[in-house]
Amino acid sequence: MKALFGQQNSPGEEMTFVFQERENLPPPGDHEVKVQVRACALSWVDTKLLSEIKLKKELVPVGREISGVVLEVGSKVTFFQPDDEVVGILPLDSEESGLCEVILVHEHYLVQKPEKVCWAAAAGTVRDGLRAYTALHYLAQASPGTTVLVLDGASPFGTIAVQLAQHRGAKVVCTAHSLEDKQFLERLRPPVARVIDVAHGKIDVAESCLEETGGLGVHIVLDAGGIGVHIVLDAGGIGVHIVLDAGGIGVHIVLDAGVKLYSAEDESASKSQLLPHKHDIITLLGVGGHWITTEKNLQLDPPDSHSLFLKGATVSFLNDEIWNLSNVQQGKYLSILEDIMEKLSSGIFRPQLDEPIPLYEAKVSMEIVQRNQARKRQVIQF
Repeated sequence: MKALFGQQNSPGEEMTFVFQERENLPPPGDHEVKVQVRACALSWVDTKLLSEIKLKKELVPVGREISGVVLEVGSKVTFFQPDDEVVGILPLDSEESGLCEVILVHEHYLVQKPEKVCWAAAAGTVRDGLRAYTALHYLAQASPGTTVLVLDGASPFGTIAVQLAQHRGAKVVCTAHSLEDKQFLERLRPPVARVIDVAHGKIDVAESCLEETGGLGVHIVLDAGGIGVHIVLDAGGIGVHIVLDAGGIGVHIVLDAGVKLYSAEDESASKSQLLPHKHDIITLLGVGGHWITTEKNLQLDPPDSHSLFLKGATVSFLNDEIWNLSNVQQGKYLSILEDIMEKLSSGIFRPQLDEPIPLYEAKVSMEIVQRNQARKRQVIQF
């Protein structure tokens, strides 16, 4: 058997991907499940995070979102039996590459896959669904009467976030980074309230949101991409990127996944014009607002902190890896995965997936994903 791994010879160097021969797997341990992988979604490998939590290896397993069939179970496994169809996310410390025909997984990282859900859709939705749930249920609470702004709504994560917010009764506004993205968002059903085209940098997102909400601002702003998504929640009329509020007074939740921290001369104009400045987000927050960001290097100057203090606002960080970094909330985590599959089965979630890719093309596809150049979720089909 072959499995795909990533390697990085020195910090800052671009990761390369290689296939390695694997020996036949041993029988599963007490709580392990042997799974024949049918599909594996590709996601960006955060080598810096792996290094920070002491999980950096010479060869890093890639492909963690998998779906497949149970072949064999350990003696103490209670959740599954042979021939069950399962889906899950391999933990950060896993020695297994999901891009392998057969793998061993602890039973607590898997849930049942609904029969009507195809392999590629299950693997391609599970991580984006987890991120959307973490943002819109645990860090913020989208609900009827709230307005949600999803930045880069046509990205794989943005699409699922839009659908989850709509399912919860929220009014959704999106930004689009290209004409193709704009057309995709306008075809969504149920329709979004408004699509803001920021491809040419001529549209003021805050002004558009205030116009859409009659000057009140949005309740929730969600940044839906890894290259510059922001989420601000606001309901108070000062404008926001993602705002979550049930009382109509000020921005309550701001969700951001790639705020522009400063003006860099060498930053490409095409990327820079798509990102609001961090000061814009702080200005848009209302009293009691929440700024939720995936920007791990966010720096707040004393004036920024003072503005947040005066508003009684908070900054939260969206990191979906927290669920597998600790077993404390394992039951809650599995419930989320089960609900994601139920919404996928019922048609509430309709993911942005590229055409399934054969295993022999996984190396090239993973290089594209690692460079953040894929606009649809890449899924390897076995």
